[in-house]
Amino acid sequence: MSSIGEFGDYGGQYVPEALMPAIEELTDAYERYVLHNEDGFMDEFRERLKDFGGRPTPLQYADQLSERYDKDVYLKREDLLHGGAHKLNNALGQVLLAKYMGKERIIAETGAGQHGTATAMAAAHLDMPCEIYMGETDIARQRPNVFRMRLNGAEVNPVTTGRGTLKEAISETMRDWAATVERTHYVIGSIVGPAPFPSMVRDFHAVISEEARKQILDTTGDLPDSVMACAGGGSNTMGMFAEFIDDPEVDLVAVEAGGSSLQVDEEEGVAPNSATLSTGEEGVLHGARTKLLQDSDGQIMESHSVSAGLDYAGVGPELAHLVDEDRVIPANVDDDAALEAFHRLSQDEGIIPALETAHAFGYLHAAAVGDHEDNLGDVVVINVSGRGDKDLETVVEETTARDIDAGPEMDLFRQVGRSGGDSM
Repeated sequence: MSSIGEFGDYGGQYVPEALMPAIEELTDAYERYVLHNEDGFMDEFRERLKDFGGRPTPLQYADQLSERYDKDVYLKREDLLHGGAHKLNNALGQVLLAKYMGKERIIAETGAGQHGTATAMAAAHLDMPCEIYMGETDIARQRPNVFRMRLNGAEVNPVTTGRGTLKEAISETMRDWAATVERTHYVIGSIVGPAPFPSMVRDFHAVISEEARKQILDTTGDLPDSVMACAGGGSNTMGMFAEFIDDPEVDLVAVEAGGSSLQVDEEEGVAPNSATLSTGEEGVLHGARTKLLQDSDGQIMESHSVSAGLDYAGVGPELAHLVDEDRVIPANVDDDAALEAFHRLSQDEGIIPALETAHAFGYLHAAAVGDHEDNLGDVVVINVSGRGDKDLETVVEETTARDIDAGPEMDLFRQVGRSGGDSM
């Protein structure tokens, strides 16, 4: 990387002039407090992650998965972090940074609701007023997280433009920030957006791979053959990869949402997937140059995934660069494979994963049983980026609507589906 926020041909600061003073102020604060630990900022951040967040999270040997796939499979349990997902690492870091900067108000966007929940928790913990923007489509499919955000005192603002998903929520949050920039900090939820956000979010999440690298070495005496994470915008992905990037013997696999198809409908402006690393092309979205799902005229296409947190037409610029450099291997699995993996992990290991996370386990299964080339090796570390409580209604609906191999509980899911998701 040549400078903060530049990753080869990607990154940068493509923002309105009105936002440049805030970007410059944030860049200065990032360099002083995060990179150079001024006033002991990083010490306080790590202490709060430990006491409030519950770090370190364990690295668990997955007995049943290891036997099923004839590999040694280890799970980095970010689902056990306070709030149920990796998102607290970044949210707590940014809200704390906002306090150090003297800001008075926090805003954020959210898709699956986990980042919004983490930001609402961090804001309550640090006594900061908070507003969350969330697409109306995602509000409908992530109602438990909407309630959790409001329970923590945050105001949740529905976004009704477009398809009402993460892309629109980000756009609306940026408009708010432009209008209130002097007193407001925007807590971006992934490694996207203008510099310094991609670098800063990665640095707050790097604690995941810092712990995982030490844990696997302490456990096995060696590094794994591969490290894998699901990839939407890319926050849990870069958090999981950061400390392994300089270990060339470790393959890094980013698993995207293949949706219902990798084909696109340019006439309708729809990509029935969110596989940006695999199928996207270079363009500018939300303040940064990166890989995007776009048509031949450069218009952003509507993405799709059964998982709200992966339903995004872009990806972090650093991930795009690492794929171009052949350091990260892009992969994808479709909605059905992710749903099957959701049930499989729940039954095999007693861990109900987020639908986002289930994509990584879908690829593990596909590679091990021969649907894809097995490029994972014998020792695999997978980031369990979040827990699946938020997705139960979606899983009930999608499992009953599709011919999904859900195992012995299929009849129960059908019964719950007939009686209505509210019964859960």
